[in-house]
Amino acid sequence: MSNSYSDLLIIGAGPGGYAAAFHAADHGLNVTLVDPKDNPGGVCLYKGCIPSKALLHAAKLIHETQESPAWGLNFGKAELDIDKLRDWKNGVVSQLTGGLGQLVKQRKINYIQGRAFFKSNRLLQVTAVDGSDRTIEFGNAIIATGSRPVTIPGIDMEHPNILNSTGALALESIPERLLVIGGGYIGLEMGTAYAAFGSRVTIAEMLPNLLPAMDKDLVRILKKSLDKKFEEILLSTKVKQVRDEKNKLRVSFELKDGSLREELFDKIIVSVGRRPNSDAIGLENTSVGLSEKGFILTDDRTATTVENIYAIGDIAGGMMLAHKASHEGFTAVDNILGRKASFNPAAIPAVVFTDPEIAVAGIGEDEAKAKGLDVEVTRFPWAASGRALTMARPDGLTKIIFDRESGRTLGVGIVGAGAGELIAEGTLAIEMAALASDVKLTIHAHPTLSETFMEAGELFFGPATHVYKPKRK
Repeated sequence: MSNSYSDLLIIGAGPGGYAAAFHAADHGLNVTLVDPKDNPGGVCLYKGCIPSKALLHAAKLIHETQESPAWGLNFGKAELDIDKLRDWKNGVVSQLTGGLGQLVKQRKINYIQGRAFFKSNRLLQVTAVDGSDRTIEFGNAIIATGSRPVTIPGIDMEHPNILNSTGALALESIPERLLVIGGGYIGLEMGTAYAAFGSRVTIAEMLPNLLPAMDKDLVRILKKSLDKKFEEILLSTKVKQVRDEKNKLRVSFELKDGSLREELFDKIIVSVGRRPNSDAIGLENTSVGLSEKGFILTDDRTATTVENIYAIGDIAGGMMLAHKASHEGFTAVDNILGRKASFNPAAIPAVVFTDPEIAVAGIGEDEAKAKGLDVEVTRFPWAASGRALTMARPDGLTKIIFDRESGRTLGVGIVGAGAGELIAEGTLAIEMAALASDVKLTIHAHPTLSETFMEAGELFFGPATHVYKPKRK
């Protein structure tokens, strides 16, 4: 067992960990980065954000070819070569993770492929993939070990036809009938992809609504589209039992009215949330505090209850988003460098990459009401957008929550094609405390979907160019 020292030791090389490592190395720190994979990337690049978006892009193209006869274009039925699609998806992942590996070398970061285990507040044991152990003393540490899928008691996740999100992204086969347990963003994204690839998809959600944390105006529009793509959407429904039956899975549901129903499926995707990877890393040997749910307790500096140990990303709780983790990583490193930084964004954008997409940032309408804020909510329907109509995509809405008295932009919600790209403007408006007049008077190119944001700003004052409503009193 060899001993060494590192100014900064980072556990986990996902978007939080590698962003922190790069930032620290760029500012002269001696950095050690530990992760089980051969290159950085984490769940996002290997098993989440990137492979899922590759599949969803393919699904979107299939949907567009199916809709195109209405425009006078006929491509015929799309033929799926699952092996080529899988290879393309894997190639994207390899290109990105390999590129990160090169950046690690260029920055002279000590990258160790292995697993880390705290021995104390200043000492870490690393077991490399070759089985060798080493002990590393560190000045500061950042924990960025991420999260993993939650399992459901009574459902055998070892069964070959019962998958979590990772198994679903492997794309081993396209089942004829697929059940997705969970109506959150991961479940809906996976359901969207598999429906486009030919599966008859059923969604089972225990709560009364899909995407329960999202704005209901936006979800309502998405659900209209998903009702056409999916075989069935079961809300307020519990999965009571899953059992084998002649190479299929017989599922027993308890429906909203309390009645029971059974259906046969070829495969099941379980997508009911994620839990922090705070176990099995030796935190019990440190003074790092944990919440009841296993998240590491941090302050606005991303510091834990130990002065030289920081935690970022999923393991620190809050929104489980790659871009949040990256910016938390910058904050942690800045504090280690003595810059007294805090992580206190006015808005963190979140995107559901279904078709249409949903994107939100800042305060939602329900949250504003719950907090007793006096707000003005504007809604611009995409049916009034020339660009949306030329794309045959009027199924959209741009919604802005303004402070009624000052006109300050507090929140933005968008549903529609490309909403994930459009939300950046809304996020910037919130961060810059843009007023409704700023949004209204910023000239947008025509014809574009971004004009819907400008006209939603106009609606704060009364009628917009393409939507009439009475003037404000």
